Amino acid sequence: MHKGTICVQLRMRDVILLVFSSLEFIFRFFPVFIIIYYIVSEKYRNSVLLLGSLIFYGMSEFVYVGLLLFSAVVNGELNNLHGLIYQSPGMLLLLSVAVNYSTGRWIPGKNGKRRKSVLAIGVLYNMGVLAAFKYTRFLPLPIGISFYTFQAVSYLADIYRGVITPDKKISRFATYLCMFPQLTAGPLVSYEQIRPQLSERRYSLRMLERGLRTFVWGLASKVLLANRLGILWNEIQTIGFKSISTPMAWLGAFTFSMEIYFDFLGYSLMAIGVGRMLGFYLPENFNMPYMAKSVTEFYRRWHMTLGAWFRKYVYIPLGGNRKGIVKTCRNLLVVWALTGIWHGAGWNFILWGSSLGLLIILERLIWLKWLEKSRVVCRLYILFVIPVTWMMFAITDIRELWIYFERMFGTVSAGARINPSDFSDAVRNYWPLLAAGLLFCTSLPGKLYSLIKNRFLEALLLLLVFWLSIYYLYVEGVNPFMYFRF
Repeated sequence: MHKGTICVQLRMRDVILLVFSSLEFIFRFFPVFIIIYYIVSEKYRNSVLLLGSLIFYGMSEFVYVGLLLFSAVVNGELNNLHGLIYQSPGMLLLLSVAVNYSTGRWIPGKNGKRRKSVLAIGVLYNMGVLAAFKYTRFLPLPIGISFYTFQAVSYLADIYRGVITPDKKISRFATYLCMFPQLTAGPLVSYEQIRPQLSERRYSLRMLERGLRTFVWGLASKVLLANRLGILWNEIQTIGFKSISTPMAWLGAFTFSMEIYFDFLGYSLMAIGVGRMLGFYLPENFNMPYMAKSVTEFYRRWHMTLGAWFRKYVYIPLGGNRKGIVKTCRNLLVVWALTGIWHGAGWNFILWGSSLGLLIILERLIWLKWLEKSRVVCRLYILFVIPVTWMMFAITDIRELWIYFERMFGTVSAGARINPSDFSDAVRNYWPLLAAGLLFCTSLPGKLYSLIKNRFLEALLLLLVFWLSIYYLYVEGVNPFMYFRF
């Protein structure tokens, strides 16, 4: 720093990130919030939800905006502008609310091409903001921008199609876009789904209990499975892909496949549980995807709300499967390429999305009917294909990805003979966790749980699982959800 310059030094504080799997959320934010939420009259609960959502998202740091701007101007340091986004990401969220609310009100008042133009402007604004933050290195990525941007686009598209009418109350629309249960990582909900619940919803002790139960199982999924499995995957990354054996490479792929599943499943369950406690019914996001018989079925069961969004707003408008096999294949490739790009700007995401699109096309054209004839073949097919594709998702460096594939398929010299004991050591250390992960990918735990549901044993199990999760959070700290990166 040059002498004589006026400077306001603002250290980036250790801002408490309110995520569901944090002690701050579980024991501070949410208990206070839900007490206030239920104390006030039903008339004001949307207002409490909106205010709580803005605080959850970072509005508590708004007091620092002026200082940060002053610091940036005086010192000419762009890094301080970066800090502005971190300190007050709610500013961008509020801007999104204002722009989309106004655009939604303008669409019905126009005719013909003007309606399309207004819609195009609104969509381009949302996609432009998303691209500016997500695909450039100039600005940090606000949490949840991909999800609330897509919800904003669906709102404008549904108004244009006449599915809904624009909401005259900006506060109600803001509540929809800012709802903290599903703000940061879904499940994606359309305004058509949530508007009746914003106007009128039921409350009961039963709903509160069910929501709490769902939240606890989501917490356990994240803390006891995803975080623990992540330790093994991190060890493999630390060792380096050049130093692992072929069996270890496959074990890493299986491990990451389970980690990302339980991580995102955990968030979705917690979001659904919190929503239920507040009187909202949020859609299911997962339906045991690893029990699928094909890649096509897998992604009908995985992140179902995102798949529904792309199907409704991209695939069907492109023509879906109504205009012949060639255009159907084209539409599938477009959808999956966009799905890859949505997750990130790296070539690995484009490769991941395009590969899945190609596999789904091949299933449709060639081998789906053949696969469905044998349950064993289906299982082996999924166990082979899905972990391989997940590596394209997990490893962002293409060169490192290529090295990993070389290890997986033993195409380099020494292949499986490199560090031959690493696989057996990992299995010996992590076999209980790996076995638990495999078990909870199936329907068996759900069937067993149904036998004790609504009994004293269920309450005892929930208490055990909850406090065990809290113990690991206290000992190891918060591990943010993987999908916050997207």
